[in-house]
Amino acid sequence: MVKLGFIVEGDTEKILVESSRFSEWLNAHDLELIRPVLDANGSGNLLPKHLEPMVKLLHAKDAQHIIILTDLENEFDVAVVKQRIANPHTDLIFVAVKAIEAWFLADSQAMCQWLKLDNFFEAQPEATKALPWERLNEIAKGLNQRGTGKSKPMFAKRMIKHYGFDVLKAAGHTDCPSAKHFCEGLLGLSGVMNEKDS
Repeated sequence: MVKLGFIVEGDTEKILVESSRFSEWLNAHDLELIRPVLDANGSGNLLPKHLEPMVKLLHAKDAQHIIILTDLENEFDVAVVKQRIANPHTDLIFVAVKAIEAWFLADSQAMCQWLKLDNFFEAQPEATKALPWERLNEIAKGLNQRGTGKSKPMFAKRMIKHYGFDVLKAAGHTDCPSAKHFCEGLLGLSGVMNEKDS
């Protein structure tokens, strides 16, 4: 098993990476998640000087690769975010566009479960006018359904536990490249990049 250490921007990312479904997918591809996933508590803490102690902690747990997951938010370019974070001891930096909640929009099956719909498809989950969090609430309001609530972590837990959210389904969306890049990048660490994923 290839051991992976994760450093994430916040609670929602931590919840997604630590979910049992995601861990099972990693294990099926000879990848092992080192727990706990480290929460940087905000993108402002994803800077080399703040990352160093977290990187050391993960190396002490025998991490073979260190992965960072963050949001683009109001930046215009993924490369700018990656350059700001750049640390010689991290292997991969993944940036969800615009924010991690875009991945919820991209999982049509989970969205159907949440919204009690037979059919749902967000054509461009990473190109919403506002941030994806606002788009989720806008959709729910338009359908007279319960909204996300005020807590992003609580909504993430509900999406995973009750509505079956799966990062792989988001990655399979026709226009959610950051989720696809995330899954393919991890497969690349296991040496099965070209293996057909199930």
